Amino acid sequence: MDLTQFSEKEKHDRAKKMMLWFGIVSLIMGFAGWTSAYIVSSSREDWIQGLELPQSFYISTAIIILSSFTYIIAKKASENDKSKQATMWLLVTLVLGVIFIVLQFFGFQEMLGNGYYFTGPTSNIKMSYVFLIAAVHIVHVVAGLISLLVVLYNQMKGKYSSKESLGISLGATFWHFLDLLWVYLILFMTFVK
Repeated sequence: MDLTQFSEKEKHDRAKKMMLWFGIVSLIMGFAGWTSAYIVSSSREDWIQGLELPQSFYISTAIIILSSFTYIIAKKASENDKSKQATMWLLVTLVLGVIFIVLQFFGFQEMLGNGYYFTGPTSNIKMSYVFLIAAVHIVHVVAGLISLLVVLYNQMKGKYSSKESLGISLGATFWHFLDLLWVYLILFMTFVK
């Protein structure tokens, strides 16, 4: 493919998309490493069998799935030049993202209340992995919220429309990736005992 046939804007947009996908692939590799280590460690004698994850982790899963749908609605509204609707749905997505994080911390509190700690004499390798995997995902959701705030700001400034939607599309792609990643992680931690 001859890249000289593209305008500077098209080249710039393609570069942004590639950077996002490089980031996503690197995150996939990182989480693949942690889940592989989880599987290898599950053969240890001190591995807790039959441990139930906190209920708030499952509720937060429903919340983050819902937030992907609200992001889709926001993106469609923006692409249809319905700016106020797009802004409203982006705000709903932001609130749902914050609720997801709050519920994750409720899950941490539940685990601590049950005597499971990330580290220390009363810690367990399985729970350390659960804490680690969930906490690293939260860090990435915070990055997703920052990205969402940028998208929301640009939406309110009128930068997105039926003619220009790259920013909201990139933000939505990252958000949907975080959603799918959490669904994978919760299913993994639920079924890989």
